[in-house]
Amino acid sequence: MILTGPQIARGVESGDITIEPFEADRLSPNAYDWRLGDTIRTCDTALDAATPAEFTEHVIPPDGMVLRPGCLYLGVTHEHTHSEQYAQMINGDRTVGAMGVWVHVSAPLGHVGHAIRWTLEIRAVRPVRVYAGMTFGKIIFLRTRGAPASYQDMGRKYTRTDGIDVSRLHEEFT
Repeated sequence: MILTGPQIARGVESGDITIEPFEADRLSPNAYDWRLGDTIRTCDTALDAATPAEFTEHVIPPDGMVLRPGCLYLGVTHEHTHSEQYAQMINGDRTVGAMGVWVHVSAPLGHVGHAIRWTLEIRAVRPVRVYAGMTFGKIIFLRTRGAPASYQDMGRKYTRTDGIDVSRLHEEFT
């Protein structure tokens, strides 16, 4: 079951959901509107799943940053989220999608226990200027069924992140 906006607010108030910073006016009927953080990493080289990738980190200047087609961008959410009660799912925003920006299409699930600023996979269809702090998507919270299990207890690679987390797939090859 997906939580409603008022239920998300109650979860934040009770401590069952963490959204930092939290602004009640960013709640919608079934989601919270998250914003683009202030840094983006770029990769312009060929990638190899068995080798760590080389990225360059950029701070998004106040006048924005132009994203170009054909470049891999990794961004980060402005908000840090966590819940030991609910799973989370992040999606891009329709208004950003209508500008030709695709966000986070491959890994939208945040398991119960995920405590992160989300790393974002960003692609642009055409050159488009984006700004730190702009609304970039929605996050929903889902009630789970069955025995509770926290992602924190599973020893996974991406349990707690506070910045842009590049792929660690290469760790499986060692």
